[in-house]
Amino acid sequence: MALRSKHILLYSSANSVTAFRIFLVFLSVLLFQWNEIAATVAFFLVILIIILDSLDGYIARKYGVASDFGALFDIAGDRIVENVLWIFFAAAGLISVWIPIVVVSRGFLVDLIRTVAYSESGKTPFGKKTMMKSRLGRFLVSSNFSRATYAVSKVFAFGMLGGLLALNKFSAAGVPLVSGSLLKVFEVTVQILVYTALVFCILRGIPVLVDGRHLILVRRFPLRAIGDE
Repeated sequence: MALRSKHILLYSSANSVTAFRIFLVFLSVLLFQWNEIAATVAFFLVILIIILDSLDGYIARKYGVASDFGALFDIAGDRIVENVLWIFFAAAGLISVWIPIVVVSRGFLVDLIRTVAYSESGKTPFGKKTMMKSRLGRFLVSSNFSRATYAVSKVFAFGMLGGLLALNKFSAAGVPLVSGSLLKVFEVTVQILVYTALVFCILRGIPVLVDGRHLILVRRFPLRAIGDE
C-alpha cells in the first residue's frame, strides 16, 4: 500500500511539474507587460520554464511512473508554453507573425496524427510504444539528443527574446543598459536563434507527418471508397 501511494505521489509530481510550467508561462507574459523590473523577473521565469521541460519526464522515467497520459500531458504542456511565448513575442513586435503561424499549424497537424495513432492502436509519441517507424524518425523525434538540442535552442531563443524585451523596457524607462550598437547586435543574434529553433521545430515535425500519413490518408479515407463512387 505504501509503495502504491509512493508511485501515485511521484506520478502526480511529474504531472504537477507540467501544470506548474503552464502557470508560469502565463505569469511571465503578465510580468513582461509591466515595468522593466517585472520584465527582468519574467526573463528568468522563461528560463526556468524551459529547464523544467525535462524534469517531469525525468521523474516519470527514473521512478517508473511514466504513463500514456503523462506523455500526452507533457506534449500538451509544451504546446501551450511554446505557442503562448511565440504568439506573445510576435505581438510584442520582436519576431515575425509568420513564426507562430508556422509553429501552431505544425503543432495541430502533428498532434492530430498522434491522437489518431493513440486512439486506434495505443501508439504514443515517445517510449517503447512510439508511433515512429523509421530510424531517422525516432532519432529526430524521440532521441534524447534531438529533444535536448531542441530544448537548448528554445532556451536560447525564448531566453534571448525575453532578455531583449527587458532591455527595451529599460531603454523606454530612460535607463539603457547597453549601447545602441550593441543592442543591434543583440537583436540580430536573437533572430538567428529564433530561426534556428524554428528549423528544429519543423524538422522534428516532418517525421511524424511522414510516418503517420497512413492514419489519415489510408485508414480514414481508403482509396477503394473513391472507386465505389
